Amino acid sequence: MARRTHLTDLGTIANLDLSDLGTGNEGWLDNPNLLCALDTDSLAIANRYFLLVLEWSHASTPAAFRVKIRPNLSPIEAEYISALEWLVFDDIRVIAIGTSCGYLLIYSLGGDLIHKQLVYPAKILKLRVRGTKRDITEDTLSSEEVCVVMPGIIARFDGSEIQKVLHRWYQETQNRFWNQSSGDKGLEEHEISSSPIPYQCWNVNKYGSCVDAAVTGVMPPPLLELQQSSDRYYCAVTIGADTAISAFRLSEDRSRSFVGAILSKVVPATFSTIASFSKLVWRTQQRIKKPEPKPQPFARALPLTCLKDHPRKGEKLTLSPSGTLAAITDSLGRIMLLDTRALVVVRLWKVFYFFIDKHVPVTYLFSFFFCYQKLQGYRDASCLFVERLVNKDSREHVKNDYCLCLAIHAPRKGIVEIWQMRTGPRILTVPCQKGSKILQPTYRFGSTFSASSTTSYKPLEVFFLNGDSGQLSRLN
Repeated sequence: MARRTHLTDLGTIANLDLSDLGTGNEGWLDNPNLLCALDTDSLAIANRYFLLVLEWSHASTPAAFRVKIRPNLSPIEAEYISALEWLVFDDIRVIAIGTSCGYLLIYSLGGDLIHKQLVYPAKILKLRVRGTKRDITEDTLSSEEVCVVMPGIIARFDGSEIQKVLHRWYQETQNRFWNQSSGDKGLEEHEISSSPIPYQCWNVNKYGSCVDAAVTGVMPPPLLELQQSSDRYYCAVTIGADTAISAFRLSEDRSRSFVGAILSKVVPATFSTIASFSKLVWRTQQRIKKPEPKPQPFARALPLTCLKDHPRKGEKLTLSPSGTLAAITDSLGRIMLLDTRALVVVRLWKVFYFFIDKHVPVTYLFSFFFCYQKLQGYRDASCLFVERLVNKDSREHVKNDYCLCLAIHAPRKGIVEIWQMRTGPRILTVPCQKGSKILQPTYRFGSTFSASSTTSYKPLEVFFLNGDSGQLSRLN
């Protein structure tokens, strides 16, 4: 009964045939090749080679298929889907896919390929969507971004640049809607004519290849920086097998020399002029072969600090909405709360270990084993930041009526713990069935400052997806 008081049922996917994803097998959601991304009323589930989008309206209505997408992946490179995320704007919802060969694919909810771009020829580990417009109490610049995480590499796309491409595509689609259908030919022509989205790319493998990373926000330039420029500097936090935590200062400049800046502007313009002139002189009917995409040169990444604690290995990284806090899980069953501005660990959740002597009677081993199962609960943990209502007096809730908390899903304990940030107590423990996964809707681009808005503030929430029952629930 306690579980029902803390959870609200939203819908179920048990009525759908998802045998291609492994449903029917116990713990099918724990498959590392299975990726999930949640929106307000939609769920995207991707296997290695295809993607399903499921939708529901309310708890009494069963879920239904929206679209099934099978990307055109390279069989020679054994390419597969390695990352998945929603991109939600005010009037547009699309799905972003990262592949094992470093391509970023953006699909519409109709299954049409909107954009395809090579970020870097490496496996995309994660697509991270974040914005700082919601945190007006923080003294930071407003920015919205999509970060692409690869082994030892971070790429950053500005949200406004992606929005321009999406608006252009939808406008072109409406113009040619009555002239031709959205077949393969139209998609191919659009893919060839579309220009790449500008982005920045940094090499952050100074302390070894990373398994997860995030751009936490804008930071000031170095104190001894001689060149005065309007370029932004970003702070990035990475985790991996060689270092538990490392931090970098990222610069937008790809070249610091004056000569390099001139060459970067003059050489492309000169080459474009020569190429255009040669086309006029040597015009031919032969089809021009499409050039192979090339990765963008790296910008400058300055290492700031690192924490090496062998054999600890970083596994997962979760950012708070403002980017000032990061929850990091490691291979030893510990969870660290990192202040990303001071680069200091401010809190630690860990597992207690004990050793059993060989002369202990057998009757005590069962009790020791039971206690050990309870105490090793933070292994394979997942973390999400959530906001809890503390001021219930006002009718229209604003951001100041909520406090930031951390939800820790401990699958070996079978519970989800809610801890108040930064150093507050554990305020709630919710039982979580085996085979469940905690999810959170992605950040919505273009959101206004919620604290000054006339509408009620929408806090961060945590959702539960149970693989065995197919039930999707929301934590109250």
